[in-house]
Amino acid sequence: MNDNSVASGNKLTPRVIPRDAHPMSRQQVSPNALRVLYRLKEAGFQAFLVGGCVRDILIGQTPKDFDVATDALPEEVRQLFRNCRLIGRRFRLAHVIYGQEIIEVATFRASGAPPQEEEPAPEEENEADDRDYAPDEVDLEDDEPSAHRVLDAGGRILRDNIYGSVDDDVLRRDFACNALYYNIADFSIWDYVDGMADIAARQLRLIGDPVTRYREDPVRMLRAARFEAKIGFQLDEASVAPIAELRSLLANVPPARLFDEINKLFLTGHGRTSLPVLRRHGLLGVILPAVEDFLVRHPGSAVEKLLINGLSNTDQRVLADRPVTPVFLYALLLYGPIAAYIETLPRERWSDPQSILDGCDRALRQAHQRVTIPRRIALGVREMFALQPRLEHPRGRRALRLLELPRFRAAYDLLLLRAQVGMASADVARWWTELQAANPEQREAMANRLAPGRGGARDDSPEAEGLGDIGGETGADPAGRPRRRRRGGRNRRRGGSGGA
Repeated sequence: MNDNSVASGNKLTPRVIPRDAHPMSRQQVSPNALRVLYRLKEAGFQAFLVGGCVRDILIGQTPKDFDVATDALPEEVRQLFRNCRLIGRRFRLAHVIYGQEIIEVATFRASGAPPQEEEPAPEEENEADDRDYAPDEVDLEDDEPSAHRVLDAGGRILRDNIYGSVDDDVLRRDFACNALYYNIADFSIWDYVDGMADIAARQLRLIGDPVTRYREDPVRMLRAARFEAKIGFQLDEASVAPIAELRSLLANVPPARLFDEINKLFLTGHGRTSLPVLRRHGLLGVILPAVEDFLVRHPGSAVEKLLINGLSNTDQRVLADRPVTPVFLYALLLYGPIAAYIETLPRERWSDPQSILDGCDRALRQAHQRVTIPRRIALGVREMFALQPRLEHPRGRRALRLLELPRFRAAYDLLLLRAQVGMASADVARWWTELQAANPEQREAMANRLAPGRGGARDDSPEAEGLGDIGGETGADPAGRPRRRRRGGRNRRRGGSGGA
C-alpha cells in the first residue's frame, strides 16, 4: 500500500491519479457504459467504471463487458433507466440493457455484504437446467423495497443488501488489479490498494490476508487461476502459498457454482492456458479428480493431445466470436475417464454402442459428484460419443441421415480431433468433410460408393474399430498406450459395430 492510500478504521483513502497521469480514455469505453455513467452523474450520484474493464483497458485488451459502481440504490437506478431491470436475491443488481449489451450497475457494498463474485450468474445466462440447479438469481421487477437482510427457514441468506461508500466497496473486491475505479466526474482513476503498481508488475495479489480470503470464498483460488490464464499475470508468492493447504475447500463449494467457474475457465477464450495453470496449482484434481488422474497416469498420451487441441480450437472460436458449448467442452474433459473405462472391458466390446454409453455415464456420474452437469449437457456428451462408430463406418445412403442429426456437427468435430492425433482414420474424416461441402447429387454419388464391397471411405482394417481406439492412437489401447497388433482380420458385424 502506498503512502497516498491510508487506512482509516476499516476504510481506505485512495490515491487519485488525474487524467493526464494515466493512459485510459473514454474512447476505449463502450458508448452504452458512458451513457449510464453520465446519466448517474447528472442525477447527482457518484459513478465509476470498476473491475476487469478498467484493468483490461490499462493492459491494452478489449473488455468483454463494462461494470459500473455507484452510490445510487438499485431502485434509484431503475427509476433513471427505462431499459433497466433488477436481479439478485443476495444482493440486488441493476442491469441496464442496450440490445445485446448489458451494463451491470452495482451499488457500493459495505463490509457486511457478500462478495460480488459469490453472486451466481443471471438465470438466463446460467447453463445449468432447472432440474439440476436452481440459480440464486431472480428477476425482481416488482416494487418491493430492499430489506437489509432476509433469511430462509434454514438460515441461508436470501438478501443481504448492506450498502456503503466507495471506500467500503474496495474491501469487497478480490485482487488489487481489479480494484481500480475510473471516475466519470473528472476522468481520474482512484487506486486504493496499489492496483496500478500490480498492473505495471503484471502481478495478481489478493486484497487482505490470502488465507482469510480463500477461506471466505474458496472459489477465489479458481478465479486466481482464471486471471493468470486470461491476462498472463503471475500470482504473487503470498497468494500462491496457501493454495496447497486450502484447495480441498473447493470440495465444499456448491457443484452448480463450480460448473459456472469451469465454463469461465474454458469457454471464454483462454481454455488452452487454463489447463496447465489449474494443474500447476493442484486445482484440477479437486474439481475434476478423474480427469487429473487420467492425465497423471498417461502423460503425453493421445488423449492429452486431443484435449489440448480441442481447447485451442475452442479458444479460436471464442476469438472469432463464434458460438461454443459446454457439451463439447465436457466431451473433451471426460474423454480420458471414458476411455479408461472402455479399456477395462474385453476388446471385442470396445466399439459396442452400449459400452460407449456406459463409459459416458460412468464418467459423467464421477464428475457430477463435484460439478453440476445439467441433463441436457450429459445427453449431448452421450450422443457425441455414440455417433463416433457410425461416423467411422458410414454405411451407404444411411450415412446421409447422420447429417440431419442435431449433434452431428459436434460429433464430426470430435472425429476431426481424433483423426488429428491418430485415433481415427484421416481418410474417413476427410470423406465427411467433403460430403458436407458437396451438393445433393454429389452426396448421393458419394454415399452410393459406400455400398458393401465397393470400398470408399469405409476402413475395415484391424486398426479401425470405431471407439475401440477411443483413447489411443491407431494401433493403441483406449488409454493411448501402444498395443500389439493382431495378424489377420476380425469377424465383425456387417457395416461396423456402430452402424446406423
